[in-house]
Amino acid sequence: MDVSVIILLSVFVVLLLINVPISIAIGVATLLAMLVTIDFLPAVTTVAQRMGGGIDSFALLAIPFFVLSGLLMGRGGIALRLIEFAKVLVGMLPGGLAFVNIISCTLFGAISGSSVAATSAIGGFMIPTMEKEGYDRNFTAAITVTASTTGLLIPPSNILIVYSLASGGVSIAALFVAGYLPGLLVALGLMGVCAVYAKIQGYPVGQVPTPGEVVRKTLDALPSLLLIVLVIGGIIGGFFTATEASVVAVLYALFLATVVYRQVKLRDLPEIFTKAVETTAIVMLLIGTSTAMSWMLSYENIPQAISATLLALSDNPFVILLMINLILLAVGIFMDMTPAVLIFTPIFLPVAVQLGLSPLHFGIMMVLNLCIGLCTPPVGSVLFVGCSIAKTSIAKLVKPLIPLYAAMFIALLLVTFVPALSEWLPINAGLYEK
Repeated sequence: MDVSVIILLSVFVVLLLINVPISIAIGVATLLAMLVTIDFLPAVTTVAQRMGGGIDSFALLAIPFFVLSGLLMGRGGIALRLIEFAKVLVGMLPGGLAFVNIISCTLFGAISGSSVAATSAIGGFMIPTMEKEGYDRNFTAAITVTASTTGLLIPPSNILIVYSLASGGVSIAALFVAGYLPGLLVALGLMGVCAVYAKIQGYPVGQVPTPGEVVRKTLDALPSLLLIVLVIGGIIGGFFTATEASVVAVLYALFLATVVYRQVKLRDLPEIFTKAVETTAIVMLLIGTSTAMSWMLSYENIPQAISATLLALSDNPFVILLMINLILLAVGIFMDMTPAVLIFTPIFLPVAVQLGLSPLHFGIMMVLNLCIGLCTPPVGSVLFVGCSIAKTSIAKLVKPLIPLYAAMFIALLLVTFVPALSEWLPINAGLYEK
């Protein structure tokens, strides 16, 4: 292995271990590795150029708008309405509140585009509510944490936009549509675990809602659910691009939060806009530094070397895809999704394509894989938020998380080895040609 690569990996790992923010760790490690072969001024200039080039993309303009729409929806009072809507759907089933939690997290995550926001908004209400009904607090928190990640597969999803950039331009519209079935598959898998757990524990059954309640709760939640239809329907129908859809999402979310639900006042907007700017800045810095590191790895021919190594280990596609998934699972434990996608897509995508996977299929597989990392220690952001909301520790969540991890891993294997789960919808919608 080249000296510069050893320095790159060593510095990066050391900086992570001493809790340096991951974007700074990536940038510093890339610069120090580059100084092995390039003088200081050209090295700094090259890193700056690559960072600038990494965020110089029209497609990335959608990210700040989807972030803002997510924040508006998060503050707009939709969480409680989605919970009430989920209750009339599945609340009367055995372990119904667990199902309500999963459906609410899935819907809210899809509408807001943020797993952290879904964990905070839904968990803040469902965790204490379920505990009052006799559910174990740690199990409830584990459900919330895992279910919230489904919103990263079901559009609008910022990480799918990032993958489109990293893969060289896979259609964002196709990726958005491709995420529906895998996202629902994960939710169903988690519900299966909850059904078994509820039967074993003898959790209570909710009351059957009256027809009037069903109609009222559905109509109350309908304006929020229309955001998904508006964004995806507009993209599929050709009325606007994904970037233009993000602006439409902001306008609709603003109207919903301020006029329909009246949960956001004009005095709240500066705080929401500031938070959107802060979040966007963090994401863009991650994208910039990750792009620089990805270029450095390509400069040292690391993707080609890893591809050759994997293909030399076995000629069985099943074995190689399983190895890629295991590597990505390990990566997800220690690295945030955005840099992981930007750094490892150029490394593993050529191998996947050589094995017969489409870039669309691989992208959904990769994002689902890294979603598991958001729920695992030591750096799982969603896990930390869930622990904070539930006022519990990671150690106490590990045991109830294990069967939920298993359900997510089974869903990952199905998505990996059944391409139709990712490709059927976008192909039939005319958004993708294999």
